[in-house]
Amino acid sequence: MDDAAWTALALALTIVGGLYTWRAHRRRGLAAGMRGAGLTLLVPAAWLTDTLRMFTRIVDAVGDWALGLVFSPLVWVGVVLGGVGALLLVVSGILTSRQLGTTPRSGTGPAGATKEVGPAERRAKGEPAIDDDLADIEALLRRRGIS
Repeated sequence: MDDAAWTALALALTIVGGLYTWRAHRRRGLAAGMRGAGLTLLVPAAWLTDTLRMFTRIVDAVGDWALGLVFSPLVWVGVVLGGVGALLLVVSGILTSRQLGTTPRSGTGPAGATKEVGPAERRAKGEPAIDDDLADIEALLRRRGIS
């Protein structure tokens, strides 16, 4: 588009905005009129700073990208790979928080600290399988002499 077309577009949008501003002021009051005037003044400001052209270029680029996304099988392979990667990250976070994806360590920890006995080790010693919370309650009851 040449400069005359951009000028005509900016002028037309400004006139439409001015009419909206006048109507909003008459029907809904001063605040709505001021809001309309503010929006109306953005159009000539965008024309004077050449950001009106920038906005149309951005819209054009987003449109081209969307068309390429819809019609390109290679892009869809990339979308699927991104989805699988995100899914793997989420599942690994869940497994790490539940300690399901870790391998048990043998022996003591650093500096000779004793290893805390978990439910798997209790089963190995012949004790019944008990939830961690229930194991804490059971230990408290034993200390109080309640069995």
